[in-house]
Amino acid sequence: MTDFAYLTITEASQLLYNRKISPVEYTQALLDRIAAHDGPLHSFLHVSGDHALDAAKTAEAEIMAGDWRGPLHGVPYALKDIIDAAGEPTTCHSKVMARNSVPDTDAHVTAQFRAAGAVLVGKTATHEFAIGGPSFDLPWPPARNPWNPAHFTGGSSSGSGAALAAGFVPAALGTDTGGSVRNPASLCGLVGMKATYGRVSRRGVFPLSFTLDHVGPMTRTVEDNAILLNVIAGHDAQDPGSAPTEKPDFTGRIGRDIKGMRIGVIRHFFETDMQADPEMAKSINHAVDVLRGLGAEVSDMTVAPLDTYAATNRVILLSEAFAIHEKWFQERPEDYGELSRRRIMGGAFIRAADYVNATRVKARLVHEFDEAMRGFDVAITASSMDPACEIEDEEASERTYGRQARAPFNLTGSPALAVPTGFSESGLPLSMQIVGKPFDEAAIYQVAHAYEQATNWTERRPPLAA
Repeated sequence: MTDFAYLTITEASQLLYNRKISPVEYTQALLDRIAAHDGPLHSFLHVSGDHALDAAKTAEAEIMAGDWRGPLHGVPYALKDIIDAAGEPTTCHSKVMARNSVPDTDAHVTAQFRAAGAVLVGKTATHEFAIGGPSFDLPWPPARNPWNPAHFTGGSSSGSGAALAAGFVPAALGTDTGGSVRNPASLCGLVGMKATYGRVSRRGVFPLSFTLDHVGPMTRTVEDNAILLNVIAGHDAQDPGSAPTEKPDFTGRIGRDIKGMRIGVIRHFFETDMQADPEMAKSINHAVDVLRGLGAEVSDMTVAPLDTYAATNRVILLSEAFAIHEKWFQERPEDYGELSRRRIMGGAFIRAADYVNATRVKARLVHEFDEAMRGFDVAITASSMDPACEIEDEEASERTYGRQARAPFNLTGSPALAVPTGFSESGLPLSMQIVGKPFDEAAIYQVAHAYEQATNWTERRPPLAA
């Protein structure tokens, strides 16, 4: 019998292509698993059962006819519920959008998945409008961590993280404005990529911050992540932030050794600017030793203090978020959850001069970081400073958002990948972040894959798998 739950995309693709499994049985098996196990996890807001099976039947007929579209053909996936899919509700996990929210057209990334023959099984939980959570005063409860359902998944792509870790889908998309792909990847033992700003179109995605938003792939392995980026990357003239650059094969350097690659460690982010949990710091330092043992040339690097990045990101994000929500705040503030209302409202009190000055600081930080990266192929630092906290501990989850080193790379636009680095004594995932030069995601994947193959962290499964 095939263990459909934890097939990688690479494995599933080979089985589908060789007709050892069918898209219909694969999709049905995952729908059954969602029905059996998602009750306490709340990873999905909407499961597209009939639509998913119809898409699977179409994919099966195409494969049987020899019309192979590539490695996602017949593979199930999930979308964070701020990303549009024609005929499926987009609620943004909010009462504000709970009615009359079924779009007629796909988001650009959804259209790319559809063209690749992938099968959408549903829309996943998010923090309200990708900012307010984990919240318990919304129409749907927050997603919980499959490694321990009493704990937080990270956000805001929380349901996508939970669904992947639980074996409900092998692929999911999230969005990332201050770390919202890399946060659940870090806390759920996954691989999450925020590619270079402009690499992936945001058209058809409800915005949080126009100049900081990214859409990113989330998977259980590095190679699978590169496969997803191959599908969704590319210029989109209808997204003003989309970059007209050539798209490489992001899997092209996977499997190459990293001997002689230059890796900088931004150690001050997690040792002096902020002190990471000892288990998290130890796991990152051990990962650095593994990479050094694989032949990489490793040395420390210094950039601007972490709080400079964090403060600049916060001013820009909140200013732009309030501009997006101002009309609804005036007309129906009661329809927002308390957390998102409180966070977005902060943008109302930021002066135009502060926003302008923050954009100027951002430009300086971009230049300084690019200069610092000249001597390196990639950089390594923390993603989350701590393992997942208890989800109902409001103070701890609020602290989580400040205790991270992801926001700097939304500001710089640099590609950044969260990868697992082990587990805490209590069995919760640990992680690090690998950062690259603009539009050089392939180098990140090369290093991440080499590390992944030298360890066994992606082979472990949460208790749900038993």
